[in-house]
Amino acid sequence: MTTPPPALLIAGHGTRDEAGAEAFRDFVRQLGDRHPDLPVAGGFIELSPPPLGEAVAELVERGVRRFAAVPLMLVSAGHAKGDIPAALSREKERHPGISYTYGRPLGPHPSLLSVLERRLDEALGGTARTPQDRADVTVLLVGRGSTDPDANAEVYKAARLLWEGRGYAGVETAFVSLAAPDVPSGLDRCAKLGARRIVVLPYFLFTGILPDRVRQQTEGWAAAHPEVEVRSADVIGPEPELLDLVMERYEEAVKGDLRMNCDSCVYRIALPGFEDKVGLPQQPHFHPDDDGHHHHGHHHHGGHAHAH
Repeated sequence: MTTPPPALLIAGHGTRDEAGAEAFRDFVRQLGDRHPDLPVAGGFIELSPPPLGEAVAELVERGVRRFAAVPLMLVSAGHAKGDIPAALSREKERHPGISYTYGRPLGPHPSLLSVLERRLDEALGGTARTPQDRADVTVLLVGRGSTDPDANAEVYKAARLLWEGRGYAGVETAFVSLAAPDVPSGLDRCAKLGARRIVVLPYFLFTGILPDRVRQQTEGWAAAHPEVEVRSADVIGPEPELLDLVMERYEEAVKGDLRMNCDSCVYRIALPGFEDKVGLPQQPHFHPDDDGHHHHGHHHHGGHAHAH
């Protein structure tokens, strides 16, 4: 009898936006429909149901003993580095006998860059398909923003990769929370660099409060700068490329091919202003919908929660 493949557990941020939470849940359902022989479940670290613990319990009830967890996140910040591994460690205490491997975040993958390029083209009405057409288009890629400098650097990496070879006048970077430059400052920078056509591109998987804020701030800045043409692009969304990429990350995790970037991680390296984070044990978030608040296990990992 062959051993069944490990199940797939999708871990999400969580959002106060019901449409965004439902987009995640629907995405998990789509993955399950595409892979009927593979048990698939998904849950959130915080803010929205179902909690990650509930998703693990669902898999265990289905007889699952081994699973691979993939963070449905574009960059590796505190959630992917600490909260999810800590939560998974807690689930191992709750469900003795389970084992898991942990995959890496999604971006900046070439297939996602292709979707971002498509979103830009849609925002421009399909008029900027060639480098010549794009020579006067400046892109402002807007990330979530983090207190983790490594995570913010990943957004800059995505911006650079999006710029390479596609012919845009430039790709600048901004953040909607927790990090500078914010959206208006990013737009100011584009204008100071001489931009006459700007497309603001949210670096987000699904709709939600933060992508909505990006659009509102963009519209506010555009109203005050009528001399500049400003357009807003859509989020990445549940595209076939995203479904395929999650499965790619699943396969990596199952095979143990985990290439997590640790060279600039604040839990490992003393970065200026973040020295106090080195070696910190990672505590799981306690999800309000998780009834296991009496479990206070934490995941002490000698300063690092990534799987390697």
